[in-house]
Amino acid sequence: MRKFCLMIFSCCSLAAMAQKQDYPIQPVAFTQVKLTDHFWTPRIETNRTVTIPASFERCESTGRVKNFQMAAERKGKFCTTYPFDDTDIYKTIEAASYSLALHPDKKLDHYVDSMITIIGRAQEPDGYLYTARTIDPLHVGAWLGTERWVKEQENSHELYNAGHMYEGAAAHFLATGKRNFLNIALKNADLLVRNFGPGKRHVAPGHEVVEMGLVKLYRITGKKEYLDLAKFFIDERGHKEYNKKSKSVYENGIYWQDDKPVIEQDEAEGHAVRAMYLYSGMADVAALTGDKEYLAAIDKIWNNMVGKKMYVQGSIGAVGDGERFGDNYELPNATAYNETCAAIGNVFWNERMFLLHGDAKYIDVLEKTLYNGLISGVGLDGKSFFYTNAMQVRDGFNHPDIERERAGWFTCSCCPTNVVRLMPSIPGYIYAQNGKDVYVNLFISGSGDMKVNNKDLRITQQNNYPWDGALAFTIDPAGSMDLNLKIRVPGWAQNQAVPSDLYSYPTPLNKKVTVKLNGKPVDYQMQNGYAVISKKWEKGDKVEMNLPMDVQRVVATDKLTEDAGKIALQRGPIMYCAEWKDNDGKASNIIIPQNTTFTTAYNADLLNGVTVLKGDVKTVKVDADGQNISTTNKTMTAIPYYSWANRGKGEMTIWFPQQVKYIELITK
Repeated sequence: MRKFCLMIFSCCSLAAMAQKQDYPIQPVAFTQVKLTDHFWTPRIETNRTVTIPASFERCESTGRVKNFQMAAERKGKFCTTYPFDDTDIYKTIEAASYSLALHPDKKLDHYVDSMITIIGRAQEPDGYLYTARTIDPLHVGAWLGTERWVKEQENSHELYNAGHMYEGAAAHFLATGKRNFLNIALKNADLLVRNFGPGKRHVAPGHEVVEMGLVKLYRITGKKEYLDLAKFFIDERGHKEYNKKSKSVYENGIYWQDDKPVIEQDEAEGHAVRAMYLYSGMADVAALTGDKEYLAAIDKIWNNMVGKKMYVQGSIGAVGDGERFGDNYELPNATAYNETCAAIGNVFWNERMFLLHGDAKYIDVLEKTLYNGLISGVGLDGKSFFYTNAMQVRDGFNHPDIERERAGWFTCSCCPTNVVRLMPSIPGYIYAQNGKDVYVNLFISGSGDMKVNNKDLRITQQNNYPWDGALAFTIDPAGSMDLNLKIRVPGWAQNQAVPSDLYSYPTPLNKKVTVKLNGKPVDYQMQNGYAVISKKWEKGDKVEMNLPMDVQRVVATDKLTEDAGKIALQRGPIMYCAEWKDNDGKASNIIIPQNTTFTTAYNADLLNGVTVLKGDVKTVKVDADGQNISTTNKTMTAIPYYSWANRGKGEMTIWFPQQVKYIELITK
């Protein structure tokens, strides 16, 4: 592992020589963080032992690998559905690379090399790599044009494929030191540099991600042409002629974030995954070039998303038609789409926003998404998935696009392979630093190693988060060290459900977060959501923080009419739901009166170990002959939202009415 860490720093240093600036705050690499907790460690291990092998197996069994083999032979018929199916292999190689960095595995290493060999053989002599065209250029299907890239701004996904290849190749090089995949990616990137740019081809990539991938290649090589091309692709948006008067998001360009130049955009719009990748790419380019107009734009867009377009459990992309953001405050429950890939993109973007600004509000959103609307997308078995993440499931009334049970894979399996690459990188979101400022962003037991002013520093966390709010941090510098320790105080511990007025707590807790230093209470300064302790630290100094873990009722702004008169339940970072399995087969008939109080208990035997909530509520009952309606008293059980749909198919809901004003009679 140490060799890998040195490799990362040497590569970053190489690129840094060519860079005048970067993110002011730098994350501590995931390879420098060792987890010992009971929440994330088992998930990451399941990802390593179950999800990665299953993903590779499904790439083989579904024909994704065969597409590359046929492309190498320049004959056959593309045998999967979508031209972007190539990316499922790239993303799984990225995941395997992260795993290899922490868990050397000769068998996996050899298998990945065999996949890279297959990929390399499919690459055309000039660097072009896109199996859907290379297999049979004369019969390419409706999504592709007869020439390279002519339908890129629509549906060909040629640059999208390239972007995920670059990200996978960068991860593989940094993990192994091998250049076999990196050389393939660089050959392709050089082809793009020769073909796109001022005086060459102009296109706004139809599905963003190539921008992020080019930045990663730039960081490794220091080749400025890659960074320039990333910026060029971003700046190309908003120049195509659309029907601006049309209400169709496809006809007016909104679906592609292409209705206006990016620096003029101020709303989260269009296809939610594409949007997250665009905004992440803009953040990368802004950090590396100092582009203040990009920065101003993504600040406005972030405020719009968090203030008007995000669900209570951190999911985004409410509208199924186009997998997209809707209008402001368009957050329906029964038809909520909430693609898992969009949640992953939301984590990517918020991490970058934090690195730019150093404000805890971005980590608050990242944490909400991570613990709720993201990991809900993968089953506890590590090999079943949700593409969409529902807000409610009612027997007989669900929209056909809303999933009620998990699937092994999908015809479009972008979400499973996105999860598989995100999971092993989670340790890299815990710590960050800027000079003497050291940030603790996530609370996960384990240790993190970093250097402050060229001196070694280790921080060890001990906690049982997210079930318990007692946090302990042992600070171990190599020698006496001046530093500003910045521990995030989550918004939810400061009476803020989200960093906007979209959701709130009607009954504030008014509990001060207590901090002790070596057993004694210490005064701390609050800066941008962080408790800051500045001192000369000695080996073994211990900081303790206690976060209130009360069950909190969450209400929505009046502008979310579907949630009027309803509450959601939150404890710590975890959002809760009621599921059929624990509530006599129903979840849609529960009323939570205002005087209901909840008890909590950890159940190690339930859903791989969860804290459950119980409270006395009312339930609506319809008698057997459908003639009488009544309410009965009942003890309700709520489970973490992320854990639903692991015990079969049935009802689920996040929002609960506190009282009933009228009843709509349904006869079917």
